[in-house]
Amino acid sequence: MTKLRVYDDTRALFHLPDGVIYLDGNSLGALPLGVAERVNRVITDEWGHELIRAWNTAGWYAQPRHVGDRIARLIGAEAGSVMVGDTLSLKVYQALAAALDMNASRKIVLSDTGNFPTDLYMAEGLIATFGRGHQLRLVAPERIEAALSEDIAVLYITEVDYRTGRRHDMATLTAKAHALGIVTVWDLAHSAGALPVDLAGCGADFAAGCTYKYVNAGPGAPAFLYVAPRHADDARAALSGWMGHAKPFAFELGYAAAGGVERMRVGTPPVLAMAALEASLDIWDRVDIDEVRARSLALGDLLIAEVERRCPSLKLVTPRAHARRGSQVSFAFDGGYAAMQALIARGVIGDFRAPDIMRFGITPLYIGEDEIIRAAEIIEEVIAGEVWRRPEYQVVNAVT
Repeated sequence: MTKLRVYDDTRALFHLPDGVIYLDGNSLGALPLGVAERVNRVITDEWGHELIRAWNTAGWYAQPRHVGDRIARLIGAEAGSVMVGDTLSLKVYQALAAALDMNASRKIVLSDTGNFPTDLYMAEGLIATFGRGHQLRLVAPERIEAALSEDIAVLYITEVDYRTGRRHDMATLTAKAHALGIVTVWDLAHSAGALPVDLAGCGADFAAGCTYKYVNAGPGAPAFLYVAPRHADDARAALSGWMGHAKPFAFELGYAAAGGVERMRVGTPPVLAMAALEASLDIWDRVDIDEVRARSLALGDLLIAEVERRCPSLKLVTPRAHARRGSQVSFAFDGGYAAMQALIARGVIGDFRAPDIMRFGITPLYIGEDEIIRAAEIIEEVIAGEVWRRPEYQVVNAVT
């Protein structure tokens, strides 16, 4: 299979509107051109002609595992260890529930204040549902390693902070957690497709992630769940849906979990969304993630240098050190929301996260040096010219 050169070959494989510099792939990836054809084929040829037979003839039933194996390459996972379907919230719930059952004598879930709020919400809900006296303990991101101790059941953490882009050291934290008898659950929402991940090499226990960000599978694209093979036949499926049953089409009245990661299936897979994901993975199958990472870091360095030179009022909150950051650059600015609206109106699309963070996602598959420099010029126009103060940019939209 011929490898694609990052940006030089891959830029032409995405649809991006004229006049737009898209720096929000960390929130929703751009549209791969192959998606429309793939989804249309599933609709017309498979659903249209095969009807229900397509569960067998088109392989719909096996999609969650088949697509999971393709994602495994992006996250350094073993074959047969990744299941695709449902949402990230459900997948972190499944992972955390299984992890807590594996460490039943301990009652503390350790996470950090930079974790994505939905992960914390799901933990709170799970703890309340369990009713076993568990507690969610939060510390500052930089204090996670020091906070590990023998009373903690699960380390429940997102590798890359969604606001600042700060990156945790997965290998170090996992090793220390295991030495203390702690089970690990990693959220890879801002890692998959952005940087090399080595779940197997790090010895991670569980991981979950979404595919609509850097993987470019589309809005609401299905999530994935990783279960280390050593746990796969013992991990409890808290959401014991019929597709995770050992014999789903026997329609037995009692639940019996399927073997391996198959038990982490819940309901009917989203076939059309899975088709869009497969079209995106056709690109990823031909891309070297190490090249993506190298270009991401170089583009991030360029954006930091250009913005700091032009706009000293913007405060960098993303770590400068390559090992400590993901694939976004974030700046703090008191007028950040309005400034971002002014940028979007001028074709530079990033996003805002409360209370004052302007985020710019670096997606090397379709962003290059010229776009970064032009974006910095427009940022300077908006900030130095105080364009962001205009009344039309103060109106807060439902989605920020």
